[in-house]
Amino acid sequence: CAWSIERPPGDTAGCTFCHTSSEERCSTCHQRHQFDPAVARRSEQCKTCHWGKDHRDWEAYDIGLHGVVYQVNKWDPKQFDWDKKLADADYVGPTCQYCHMRGGHHNVQRFGTEYTSMGMSMADRGAPIWKEKRDRWASVCDDCHSPRFAKENLQALDEAVKDAGLKYRETFKVAED
Repeated sequence: CAWSIERPPGDTAGCTFCHTSSEERCSTCHQRHQFDPAVARRSEQCKTCHWGKDHRDWEAYDIGLHGVVYQVNKWDPKQFDWDKKLADADYVGPTCQYCHMRGGHHNVQRFGTEYTSMGMSMADRGAPIWKEKRDRWASVCDDCHSPRFAKENLQALDEAVKDAGLKYRETFKVAED
């Protein structure tokens, strides 16, 4: 898997418990006892797996502007009509599903920003191999923001990943020494 290629086996031992047993099962997102698309469209469904020290996605979303808009308005059917198909959604703010499953597409990684190794890869993010993925990612932001906004934020994320990668390698060097 792309998320484990460059990581030491000890780093991914906990990942395989969920990633090999729950990926690509309907009940991962659609509750087994309440198989309702309206329930699966809510961001809390992603929180089941994507929170905590190894997956800070929920916390980052929840305290960010998008998550705050979601939390404040999620009970208002005029702002979030959960009965509408995801492809027809016109929410006041994005849910996890709106961005990562744009148009109701079930391949969540299609609109992800992680390339390999949880974003710590030394891969050249400007390489042509990533262009289509980056353009697709930015196009989701373009639904509500200007194209410049999305591209500038993607560039800022790239810089943050470079900085994080340096710190990551420095940490392992210290531990190794």
